[in-house]
Amino acid sequence: MALDTVAVFRKKTTPRAEQVARDVRSWAEERGVRAVDEAEMARRAGDGAPLDLVVVLGGDGTLLAAVRALGGREVPILGVNLGTMGFLTEITPAELRPTLDRLARDGTVVEARTALEAVLKRAGRTVRRYRVLNDVVFNKGALARICDLEVRVGGAYLTTYKGDGLVVSTPTGSTAYSLSAGGPIVTVDLPATVLAPICPHTLTQRPIVVADAARIEVRLVSKNGAVYLTLDGQEGAELEEGDVVTIEKAPTRVLLVRSIGRTHYEVLRTKLMWGGCYRGAGKP
Repeated sequence: MALDTVAVFRKKTTPRAEQVARDVRSWAEERGVRAVDEAEMARRAGDGAPLDLVVVLGGDGTLLAAVRALGGREVPILGVNLGTMGFLTEITPAELRPTLDRLARDGTVVEARTALEAVLKRAGRTVRRYRVLNDVVFNKGALARICDLEVRVGGAYLTTYKGDGLVVSTPTGSTAYSLSAGGPIVTVDLPATVLAPICPHTLTQRPIVVADAARIEVRLVSKNGAVYLTLDGQEGAELEEGDVVTIEKAPTRVLLVRSIGRTHYEVLRTKLMWGGCYRGAGKP
């Protein structure tokens, strides 16, 4: 894979990020590759100038911000985990150089992930379009009141969720908010979308997995207080009664560079600490 221009996108509040950024720039200089900063990356994303790789230094939130900054361009993103959990930024600083070398050599470590496109409509008019990698979330405000969300899948009425809200997630996002809401973990290669209700008022309303080709339509029937639409935890808007949000598979994908030493299942097992020994209270 030819690497001529590499962008470094880092979390400014993480001191170690600058140290790792220097390592990326050193690697690039050794190979005659141009390394650019976030501002130049945004410019290139906007005008279509060449950009071969984005190296993200931080956590999953930083990577999601980089995805948003790319504006739908299919540029490989290499996420280096300088945070805690790191499902998206799964590469450690120690793995950075070997991964960059492998990427430059054959590009086989790039994995395509499905993204979603959400369109907010009010009184029949399009208010805003969003593109997300993880999830589209409908969530009530601070007051403990129920909101009603009418959901249609592929034009067919599914149900009206009554509760604290709803998470519509990609397989990539199934380990994020959807998992906390009781949704299933979906392997990233499955063509699926997860709908996970948040604290539903009835126990019979459970998460459901649908085909990612299906068009999902969510209408806010009643709000009983503030209800918000949140996209990847990065941006959002307050909804009004009658607002409709349509969610479909995005026309472009997000390209992530995976670890060369660990499978997706090993990442899950490690991050979620599966198979570990239980230690009761008071035991070391």
